[in-house]
Amino acid sequence: MATILILLLGWWLNAGEPISSTPGAFTDVNAKCGIHFLHRASPTSKKYLPETMGSGVALFDYDNDGLLDLYFVNGAPLSDPTPPGTIPKKNGPSYWNRLYHQKKDGSFEDVTERAGVAGIGYGMGVAVGDYDNDGYEDLYVTEFGHNILYRNNGDGTFTDVTEEAGVGGEGWSTSATWVDYDNDGRLDLIVARYLTWDFSDLWCGEHEPGRRAYCHPDLFKPITLLLYHNEDGKHFREVSREAGMTTPGKGLGVAIADYDHDGNIDVFVANDSMQEFLFHNKGKGKFEEVGLETETAVDGDGRTYAGMGVDFADYNNDGWPDLMVTDLGNQKYASYTNSHDGTFTYATYSNRLAGMTLLHSGWGVRLLDYDNDGWKDLFVAQGHVLDTIDITTPTLHYREPPLLARNTGRGFVDISKASGEIFSQKWAGRGLALGDIDNDGRQDVVITTSNGPAYILRNETPTTNHWITLKLIGTKSNRDGIGAAVLLTTSTGLQYATVTTGGSYCSASDVRPHFGLGKDKTVRDIEIRWPSGIVQHLSEVPADRILKVREPAA
Repeated sequence: MATILILLLGWWLNAGEPISSTPGAFTDVNAKCGIHFLHRASPTSKKYLPETMGSGVALFDYDNDGLLDLYFVNGAPLSDPTPPGTIPKKNGPSYWNRLYHQKKDGSFEDVTERAGVAGIGYGMGVAVGDYDNDGYEDLYVTEFGHNILYRNNGDGTFTDVTEEAGVGGEGWSTSATWVDYDNDGRLDLIVARYLTWDFSDLWCGEHEPGRRAYCHPDLFKPITLLLYHNEDGKHFREVSREAGMTTPGKGLGVAIADYDHDGNIDVFVANDSMQEFLFHNKGKGKFEEVGLETETAVDGDGRTYAGMGVDFADYNNDGWPDLMVTDLGNQKYASYTNSHDGTFTYATYSNRLAGMTLLHSGWGVRLLDYDNDGWKDLFVAQGHVLDTIDITTPTLHYREPPLLARNTGRGFVDISKASGEIFSQKWAGRGLALGDIDNDGRQDVVITTSNGPAYILRNETPTTNHWITLKLIGTKSNRDGIGAAVLLTTSTGLQYATVTTGGSYCSASDVRPHFGLGKDKTVRDIEIRWPSGIVQHLSEVPADRILKVREPAA
C-alpha cells in the first residue's frame, strides 16, 4: 500500500508539468571512439560480494593536450572457491585496467601498457588529482586488499609510488577523492572502505537452484575510512584517528563541498544500509561527524537506506551545495536541500524524485546541465545489486536503463525516454563520470557496467544556450584548485559549484566546472574563493569558451 501511495504522489506532483521542448539527446559512440573496454567481475557459484559491485571510470587530461582521456578500472580472476585471506591479482590483459588516450580526431587509442597503469588486483574505484603540484594529473586506484598511487611522469607514463608514498591501505576500498582539507596547498586523500569482508563461503538467499544471492551488508562489520595527509608532495601520513574520522561505516560514495561556507571543505560519505555520514571540517585538521544533527543521516521518514553514489552540488541555484544520494529499489533516491543554517531538508518528495525513483536502483550520479539552460539536471547509472532480484521481487530489476531527469527549477521531470535510444537499454550500471569529451560546450557522460561494457554517451542535445567552462590553476592553492568555490552571477540569478573530481560512485569526473548560461552571452560576475582564502572576481566574461583562470597573488 505504501508503494502505491508514493507512486500516486509522484504522479500528482508531476501532473501538469510541461516536458521540456528540448529533451536530452545522448548517443552511444563507443564504436566510433574505438573504446572496447569490458569489465570482468569473475562471477562464481559462491556469489562473492565483490563480483556484483562493479567498478569506476575517470575522465581526465593526463597529457595536458586539452582533450579528456579515459581510465577504466577492472576486476581480477577469482577461483571457485576462493580461499579466505586471498587478495586477487590480475591475470592477463583481459583483466587489465585500461587507459585510453584521446587523439585529435576524437578517437581513442589504448595506451595502457605504454603508460604502465594496468593495475595489480581486483579494482574498484579511481581518484584523479595533481598531488605533487607538477601540473600533471595523477591516479589513485582503489582495490580489494591494496590500493595503488600512480604518479604522472609528464611524458605519457606513470610510476607506481604506492610504497614510497605510504598510501597502500588495506581492506576493501571503494570510492576515493582528493581534497586539501587543511588548505596548505597540497592535496590530501580520502578513501572510503566498504566493510570487513573475506572469501569465507557464506550462503545467502534461498537454498534452491538459481536463487543463491549476494549477501546483505548487514551481515558484515563496518570499517573506518582512510584519511591521508600530504606531508611534502611525496609522502603521506594516515591521520583518520587524529582528524576525528573514527566512526566505522560502510562507505561506497564520497563527495566534498563547503556546506556551511566557513572556508573549510566538508566530506559526505554514502553508507550502505546504515546512517550516512557528513564530516564537518572544524579547521585545524579536525572533523566532526554531524549526519544526525544536519538531518542528512537518514531519509525523511527517519529510515536508513543503501547509500551508494553521491553528488554534493547546488541544484536549486541558491549558492549553497545540496546533496543527491542514490540507493536501492523501494527506497527512493535521497536529496537534501541546504537550509543555509548548518542543516539540510529532505527534499525527495518536494522535488518530485519520490515517484520517479522508488522502483529504481542507482549507483553513479552527477548533476549536470545537459541543455545549458542554467539548471543542473540529474543523470544516474542504474541497476540492482542482486542478479536474482527479478525472481524474488518482480517489481525491481537487475538491469535498468540510465535516468535523465530535467531540472525545471521547481523540481525534476523524467525525460529519459525522449532523450535517446540508450535510455531504453538495460544495463547493470555502476560507475559514472562527467566531462565535455569533445569540448563543444555540452557535457558528456561515461557509464560502466558490472561484468559488461562501458558506454561513452555523447551529448548531442540541440540548443542555442550559451555556456562557460573554467580551468583553474592554483598557485598558493593546490594546482588543480580542488576545493575552490565558484559563484556565477547571470541575468537569471546565481550558480554555484565546488571544484572537484570526486563524487558519483568509484569514479572521477573532469576537474573543470561547467556552467550553462541560457541566453546570456556574457557572465556578469565570476567569484572564485580559492582554498588559500584568496577571493578573485572576473566581470563581464564572454561565454562559449573554456577559460583558464590563474590564482592571483594575495
